[in-house]
Amino acid sequence: MDMELSGKRVLITGGSRGIGLACAQAFLREGAKVAIVGRSEANLTAALTTLAGKFPDAAPVTAAADLTDANSAARAVDAAWSALGGIDILVTSAGAARRTPPADLTPQAWRDAMDAKYFSYINVIDPVIKRMGRGGGGAIVNIVGMGGKVPSPTHLPGGAANAALMLASAGLANAYGRLGVRVNALNPSATSTDRLNQGLEAEAKLAGTTVEEALRKANDRTGLGRLAKPEEIADAVLFLASARASYISGAILSIDGATTPFVV
Repeated sequence: MDMELSGKRVLITGGSRGIGLACAQAFLREGAKVAIVGRSEANLTAALTTLAGKFPDAAPVTAAADLTDANSAARAVDAAWSALGGIDILVTSAGAARRTPPADLTPQAWRDAMDAKYFSYINVIDPVIKRMGRGGGGAIVNIVGMGGKVPSPTHLPGGAANAALMLASAGLANAYGRLGVRVNALNPSATSTDRLNQGLEAEAKLAGTTVEEALRKANDRTGLGRLAKPEEIADAVLFLASARASYISGAILSIDGATTPFVV
């Protein structure tokens, strides 16, 4: 199937690790031009090494930024826009709220979660979607998380931020649809990434067990009997960003391997 992504200009936040890096590889494989944003220069350098080994003819662009700061995010968008000559597709994957047992929560923890997860997305989406609207089109895929639909005791502030992002995604899809901009969101469940370890540590602390046991239980409670792979999430991102999904906008797609079967 031709995804019609060759030559498309793609900005990926959180593109230096995990799902974001898997998305960068997937778009490069399709012939797209890619810019990745991350907080850590070291992680960005490592990501470039990985990408160069797999795609020696590609020239991905990187930008280091603290996306919880609107000005820093705007500068990263400007740098990517200039380097790529525009942005056709935005994939947001940067930002994760710290998982915290309920007894350890404070009002500041809830505020920190909104900064870490919600505003790290909005600070990039806002300048990009406005430029896309003025330019007559574009596609945005927000990688959010199932915590916004299915509350977890150790992920309540992050889940609240996820729920807010889902509403923002659907609302922006409606607001910008007539300007040719599509916005969709993906809700992966637990995925095998470095970021998963922090969540497992919190789960283990709450249950009074080991991280290894928490991982075994995480696999056991999934509908398919295993955690998702980053590449599997990236495949769904490719589809939603592509011309094959040209009439899909405002959708919230859950990718949890039927772990929580429900009809919405």
